Amino acid sequence: MTTQDLLDQLSLRHPKGYDLSLERIGRLMAALGDPQHRLPPVFHVAGTNGKGSVVAFLRAMLAEAGHTAHVHTSPHLVTVHERFRLGGPDGGRLVDDAVLKDALQRAVEANDDAPITLFELLAAAMFVMFREHAAEYCVIEVGLGGRLDATNLIERPAAAIITPIALDHQGFLGETIAEIAGEKAGIIKPGVPVIIGPQEGDALDVLVARAAAVGSPTMIAGQDFDFYEQEGRLVYQDGTGLLDLSLPRLRGHHQLANAAVAIAALRSAGPAISDDTVDKAMSKVEWPGRMERLKPGRLTAALPPGTDVWIDGGHNPAAARAVAAELANIEDRDPRPVWLVCAMLRTKDAASTLSAFEGLVGRVVCVPVVSSDAGYAPEDLARIAGDVGLNATSAASLGQAMEQVAGDINAGDRPARVLISGTLYLIGQALAENGTQPQ
Repeated sequence: MTTQDLLDQLSLRHPKGYDLSLERIGRLMAALGDPQHRLPPVFHVAGTNGKGSVVAFLRAMLAEAGHTAHVHTSPHLVTVHERFRLGGPDGGRLVDDAVLKDALQRAVEANDDAPITLFELLAAAMFVMFREHAAEYCVIEVGLGGRLDATNLIERPAAAIITPIALDHQGFLGETIAEIAGEKAGIIKPGVPVIIGPQEGDALDVLVARAAAVGSPTMIAGQDFDFYEQEGRLVYQDGTGLLDLSLPRLRGHHQLANAAVAIAALRSAGPAISDDTVDKAMSKVEWPGRMERLKPGRLTAALPPGTDVWIDGGHNPAAARAVAAELANIEDRDPRPVWLVCAMLRTKDAASTLSAFEGLVGRVVCVPVVSSDAGYAPEDLARIAGDVGLNATSAASLGQAMEQVAGDINAGDRPARVLISGTLYLIGQALAENGTQPQ
């Protein structure tokens, strides 16, 4: 039996998704001996957009400096193993199936068939593995929200990091930016440094108020540290000085902010890392499915040679605007007709998300979300896209959509560009069908 076999069995007894509470996971961790209280120093990362990228920058810098770190991210793209990286030389490795299955099985046995979600069981397995395998640091991404997320049993992390907050998951976290920020602020612990990325609306006030209430020092983007691009370089500056760095390997202006947040976190609560080490890490950082050029594979085979294919999991209006901005930058340098292949969950603001691409993409092809029953029907999503001014059609599958796009590109007889986006479910599907999934 593999870990996926075990998860398939567990999904028949325990719900997928989130049921925000600390009672169930707290009881389970107590039964497992509370390993979350005996971890190496933890960088705890919450926020709406950019969490995974900040985690990737932290991992890259720690690895380049020769430090080992366990890493937890969610969700995964193709296999559940992507969520867990065990610390080791050169950035560690994705967890072996036998190690993950053993930890998950022990969590299941300790739970004794009590009510719990799959995410909580996986979080429990994460805490067990991170305790039992040696590393100098842990970098742990929140699953959803913060205050009641299963990862928030960490009593005193080395630092709490909060990336930009935007409207998303309103059914769980609240209808306003301030309410959502209040949930994210739940990872702020007394006396623990808080690194706050660029914020809009009332989010910053909420986060600063929470930090002040519990006596936590803050490092705030735009106040205590700053960043900008100058002559093809990333310039980072804080009270201790200025760094002149290579641009990050991750594409998009928003990644400058994510890099800066990670640098500020290490300078606030991490080991001393040289400027040269930070610079080298910028060119080595990896985070699949975020404005990534899709490698040649089965899915791209039908497209004419020379077609650019990009993938990004942005699934809310703020993320879509960041993706659209980077796509526009690419277009400025190399103008081409652009197709958007899109799928979205019904819980997302499809109209506002799709409107970010108005005037940028020539045609949208909407497809189903095959790994979730919560996705828009392609016809419904195409109708929404049309309502915001996009030329949209639908296809029964991702493969059929790519065949449609290939036919259109061949008919136009011009080099073209394709963006696959709208949900991480679609990005995982694209990587799997293309045969180029993360290793």
